[in-house]
Amino acid sequence: MTQRNDDDVTGRIATTAVHAGKHHDPYAGAVMPPIYQTSTYVQATLGAPLGYEYARTQNPTREALERNLAALENGTDGFAFASGLAALDAVLKLLRAGDHVVVGSNIYGGSHRLMQRVFAEFGVEFTFVDMRDTANVDAALRPATRMVYCETPTNPMMFLTDLQAIGDIAQTRGLIFVVDNTFATPVLQRPLEQGADIVLHSTTKYLNGHSDVIGGALVVRRDDLAERIGFLQNASGAVPGPFDCWLVLRGIKTLPLRMRAHCENAMRIADWLTTRHDLERVYFPGLATHPQHALAKRQMSAFGGMISLDLGDAARARRVVESTRIFALAESLGGVESLIGHPASMTHASVPAPMREEMGLTDSLIRLSVGIEDVDDLIADLDHALSA
Repeated sequence: MTQRNDDDVTGRIATTAVHAGKHHDPYAGAVMPPIYQTSTYVQATLGAPLGYEYARTQNPTREALERNLAALENGTDGFAFASGLAALDAVLKLLRAGDHVVVGSNIYGGSHRLMQRVFAEFGVEFTFVDMRDTANVDAALRPATRMVYCETPTNPMMFLTDLQAIGDIAQTRGLIFVVDNTFATPVLQRPLEQGADIVLHSTTKYLNGHSDVIGGALVVRRDDLAERIGFLQNASGAVPGPFDCWLVLRGIKTLPLRMRAHCENAMRIADWLTTRHDLERVYFPGLATHPQHALAKRQMSAFGGMISLDLGDAARARRVVESTRIFALAESLGGVESLIGHPASMTHASVPAPMREEMGLTDSLIRLSVGIEDVDDLIADLDHALSA
C-alpha cells in the first residue's frame, strides 16, 4: 500500500501524470524514479531496517507508481498488482462465503471466469445484470449483497453504467462499489468522484500504453478498504516487479497526449464506419446514435479509443480480422499500435454462449483498439479489409 502524499506535485491531469508520485532521488538527484531492482534491504541493526525490509511488501519504484495512480484517480491510496486479474482477485477477497455480488453482464471474459469458476466455488454468489438500466441493479439486490461491480464502457459492447446513480444505491445500502476504469482511464472519467469506492485498472492497457508489460492496479479513498487491500496485496504477494512498475510509470507520463490521439482517431473512424452500408451496427459511445450518448457526454470528457462493429456474418468477420495490414490481429488493447480482435473466440471465449448472445456479442462482432497512427492510414486499412 502506498498513500498519496499531500506534497505530491499535482495539477491538471497532464501535470499530475508527469509529476505525481515522484520523490527526489537522495543519492544522485535523478529526475526519473530509479528502478530499485532488489528483493531485500540491509538492516543497520537487528530489528531496525532503513525503511524497507522485503520487496514483496515494499519497493520504492512500486511506491512511486502507486502514488501516481492514486493522484490520477483523485484517491488516497494506490496498489499495484502483477495483472488486472490479480487486482480483481484482491477485490473479491474482500468477500466471504455466502456474500452476493451484483455484476454488469458485459464484463471482460477473464473477470467473468475468475468470478464464476474460482470464487463461486468458494461460496460467493454472482448475479449478472444489464447495468444500462439502473433498476436492474436495484432489483438484483439481496440481504446478502455486499458489492456492486461494473465496467463502463464495457468490453466489448460499449455499454455504459450511470456511475452516480449506482454510487447512490451502493452508498444507501452500504455496499462496496467497484468500477473497472480500464477503457476510459482517469483522463476521461474518475469514478471515485462519482460514487465508486474502488477503481480497478489493467495497467497493461492504456496506462502503460506500449504493449510491453502486464500489470494491474486498485485505487481507493476509504481507509478501511486501503488497510484490507494493503494486507491482501502483501499476504497474497501478486505484486509487479520494479521494472514493470517503471515501465507503467513511464507510460503514464504521456497518457493524456496518447488518449487525445486515441479518442480523435476513434471518432474519425466511427464516423466513417457509419457511412458504410455493409455493416450491421457500430458500437461507439461518441456517436449520436449510441443509445447512451447523452450519459457518455455527461460522465466522460471524451469517448475513448475502442470501437466494436457487427458485420452480420461470422465468416466475413474472420476474413476481415485476417485481412488488415496495420491493425494487428491480437489480444489486448490500449497500446499505441492499432489492434483488431474477435471477442467471441478471443477475449470472451470463456463466457457461456447464451450469455454472449443475450448481450449481443455475436460471432460476427469484431473489436478495434484504435492506436495513434495516422488516421487516414487506419481508415484505408479498414476499407481494404472490409471490401476484400
